[in-house]
Amino acid sequence: MKVLVIYESMFGSTRKIAEAIAAGLAGTSTVVVSSVNDVAPESIDLADLIVIGAPTHVHGMSMPATRAAAVAMTKDPRRQLEIDGKALGIGVREWLQALPPASALYAAFDTRRDMPRLLTGAASRSIRRNLSRRGWRQVASRSSFLVDDNETIKAGELERARAWGERVGRVAAAALADTSAS
Repeated sequence: MKVLVIYESMFGSTRKIAEAIAAGLAGTSTVVVSSVNDVAPESIDLADLIVIGAPTHVHGMSMPATRAAAVAMTKDPRRQLEIDGKALGIGVREWLQALPPASALYAAFDTRRDMPRLLTGAASRSIRRNLSRRGWRQVASRSSFLVDDNETIKAGELERARAWGERVGRVAAAALADTSAS
């Protein structure tokens, strides 16, 4: 199975979660991990499964204004934040808008603050809604991975991301087997 893991990351946390998910998928799949800024929407045709994730900004996916606010946060020396090398450019929201309708398999994830979801929202919910409207087929429940107030991944989240990747891989492989058996 060929899997493309696509992420948007401002400070590196979502990228690290994407890499952990890819490590979990690697046992059953050939996996490529890519920033949303490095993958053309038409390249999805080469994958059996797309796993896509983004940081949660203002209860959903980032927008140009929220990405600009994230860049501005790096100017506060107390925060000790650095912009991820692939952060500048489009976000998952804009990338999804360029996608054609398809019946591809996908799984969605996000990073969000360690607070009740009611207060933070979840970018994966917006990703799911967007892809489902385009006819994509969700193979696993979306998942949120937690960061603290300083954008650092919480203890245990990388391991949880790897385990989620393993589950997604198993479910997707079964879905593909069912499709080819039909």
